[in-house]
Amino acid sequence: MFDLSGKVAIVTGGNGGIGLGMAKGLAEAGAHVVIAGRNRKKNDDALSEIVSVGGSASAVSVDIRDEKACKALVDDTAKAHGRVDILVNNSGINYRKLPQDFSLEEWHDVIDTNLTAPFLLCQAAYPHFTGQGGGKIINTGSIASFLGSPVGVAYGPSKGGILQLTKSLAVAWAGDNIQINAILPGWIDTPLSVKSRADIPGLEEAVIGRTPAGRWGAPADFAGAAVFFASAASDFINGTSLVIDGAYSAKA
Repeated sequence: MFDLSGKVAIVTGGNGGIGLGMAKGLAEAGAHVVIAGRNRKKNDDALSEIVSVGGSASAVSVDIRDEKACKALVDDTAKAHGRVDILVNNSGINYRKLPQDFSLEEWHDVIDTNLTAPFLLCQAAYPHFTGQGGGKIINTGSIASFLGSPVGVAYGPSKGGILQLTKSLAVAWAGDNIQINAILPGWIDTPLSVKSRADIPGLEEAVIGRTPAGRWGAPADFAGAAVFFASAASDFINGTSLVIDGAYSAKA
């Protein structure tokens, strides 16, 4: 039920952090994983990690803020590997600034990367999915999809939009046997959060103090969820979101 042998998955932002955690899980379950990211060195390093443990993978350098690049990523993957079965929209950025200090350029950069690009990639995948009888999409939101932050004026709306995008696409495409679901990470130990801990005094202690699990999340914590949502095990689960935060957001 969880076997992904013969499947082809695209993972944007699959070259580090949560994306790499999901990419590893998909590869371990048998999928060929196409890692898509802007940083070529990070792409190559992630590819080496997956291949070194017996996984099947390739890497593509791409800027998903470009509409033509989004379509080319999906079309080229299908041409190279014969099909596209799974799309993981995981790329994301943030500028930690108060609202009054935010520029319009920064606003557009966050929205274009975190929300518009996933929409464009879903559009690009749709004809491939319908042509082969179905497909799976996993969108990465955040607990910021429903929790506010004074320095998340663009990030929060972009991730809130991911929830509604997930629901709208699920309703529109369920009849095409396409399942679209979202994961909502909490505080995860990634290179980005390392920077946050350096920039925000007391963040480390605050997160651990509020998290009932007593630790930060790890990229590996997302492997199982990715496999579940990408596999036949979730064929009647559509338009949902799964919070992965060690009960951080459940605590009063």
